[in-house]
Amino acid sequence: METFKKLKRFYWPYKKYFIWSILFMLVVTSITVVYPIMLQITIDDVVLQSRYELIPWICGLFLGLMVIKGFSTFSFQYLGDLFGMTSVYKLRESLYDKLQTLAFKYYDNAKTGDIMSRLTADVEGFRFFLSVGFAELLRIISLILISLSIMFYYSVPLALVTMAAMPFLAIVVFQFDKRVHPAFRNVRKSFGQLNTRVQENISGMNTVKSLSREDFEIGRFSNSNDNYRQKYLFTSKLWARFFPMMEFIGNVSAVILLAYGGFLVINESLNPGELVAFFSLVWYIMGPLMNLGFIINQFSQAKASGERLLEILEAKEDIVEKESAIEATIKGHVQFNDVTLTYIKNDDEALKNISFDAPPGKTIGLIGATGSGKTSITQLITRFYEPEQGEVLLDGLPVSDYKLKTLRSQIGFVLQEPFLFSTTIRENISYGNPEVTEDQIIQAAKRAQAHDFIMELPNGYDTLLGERGMGLSGGQKQRIAIARAICINPSILILDDATSAVDMETEFNIQKALREVMKNRTSFIIAHRISSLKHADEILVLEDGEIVERGTHDYLVNNNGPYERIFKIQYQDREEILSAVK
Repeated sequence: METFKKLKRFYWPYKKYFIWSILFMLVVTSITVVYPIMLQITIDDVVLQSRYELIPWICGLFLGLMVIKGFSTFSFQYLGDLFGMTSVYKLRESLYDKLQTLAFKYYDNAKTGDIMSRLTADVEGFRFFLSVGFAELLRIISLILISLSIMFYYSVPLALVTMAAMPFLAIVVFQFDKRVHPAFRNVRKSFGQLNTRVQENISGMNTVKSLSREDFEIGRFSNSNDNYRQKYLFTSKLWARFFPMMEFIGNVSAVILLAYGGFLVINESLNPGELVAFFSLVWYIMGPLMNLGFIINQFSQAKASGERLLEILEAKEDIVEKESAIEATIKGHVQFNDVTLTYIKNDDEALKNISFDAPPGKTIGLIGATGSGKTSITQLITRFYEPEQGEVLLDGLPVSDYKLKTLRSQIGFVLQEPFLFSTTIRENISYGNPEVTEDQIIQAAKRAQAHDFIMELPNGYDTLLGERGMGLSGGQKQRIAIARAICINPSILILDDATSAVDMETEFNIQKALREVMKNRTSFIIAHRISSLKHADEILVLEDGEIVERGTHDYLVNNNGPYERIFKIQYQDREEILSAVK
């Protein structure tokens, strides 16, 4: 129950729906138990005593009860669903809000398919128990208690004999719950892995087909699918094993009831109608007790789902905003003072003792091999990660002193692999600044060399893009991403290999436009092509997380260091070297 206590804040505020649902459920249960009583009266008072004039009254009462029961059943079910759906509505929103606040460290280890499974299947499993399972449990308890009370009224000895089987039934139910909960947790985990497999396959379909790995992917999916099947069949085997045991105990109890009840009728200690009512009532006890396995099934699924949801809700937020965090216009003065960063504890350092000063309006180039730490530097500026030691300053203040929204809204980021949403080109460009005007959108697109190809599309800026920008080339997607960064008018502009997917001529045109955009902005250019950053005010050359060389292009190209080696590799031809120096 600890899981439900931790999630109480989501469903307890709507307890009024649940309470009203339970009240209507009690009405339904009470009317249900009236049937055996009416049957007993019909046999003992009408048939055996020939009082047939009571039949119209009994029929009228029965019809009236049916009307009340019908209305109560509707109210009970509707209010139960209202309680469950309203509760998980807030739960689902809290989960989504939490995912927005979690730092990059969480997503470094999380799998998209598993997260999607938690927000869909697990939330739905929890909702179903709130809507149906818990109310059904109370219905079973109330039905058993009311039935037992009537049974003791009819015959104490026969009621005690009937109750003798209940401890055995309770033991079976307890053992069932003990084994089925971990089984259902494994089912949920396996389902999340299956979702992950599907999501990764669809996202990487181009890679799969280009490498002719369809058969391999089918095999991997088949393995995950089979794992889910095995886990689910194991829980079905548990159910199939325990349910017959519960049914057998119930049937033995019924046989004992008929035998002892018949003896009491023969000895005139019990009326025939009371025995018939007793037999009906015992199934109002045994039936729900056997159905308790189904409720435990639901409870176990809901508990397993709740635990998986709590793993998200209770995930540590590595990047926490200070209560004293400020909102301020950023000028763009960036300073790194002896900064060290490690992504995973006890792993190799991604950055080691990084120090540099980037005054407002200056352009810093970052170059080095893959994994040398270029992107890590820019992710510290935006506070996607926290350094282990040292400090990152922005306009003389630690970046942690700024509100996250204030900080990131003034930094334009263009990634190596830009992400575009499944909406119009206009909405993609204005995503970071919804208040931007149509003219500003067009100007940003022109600066990013995107306007011409956009106008060639069927609907221009109103063209709907497919998932992740499907329908556009890599270069076109990057130019739209650049336009999006320009549109927010950032104080700091970060270009993470932003022109890697465009041809040389387009890169030249974009770089020319970007030089205009970068005026009076602090800019960081991450690139593998020297042509993309040779105009930077300072270039930092990184190896294994350390700055091994720094200076202007002209200085570094003649410094006989790593930068010069990169330069010679990229410009083998002497004429190209001379042209590049110019």
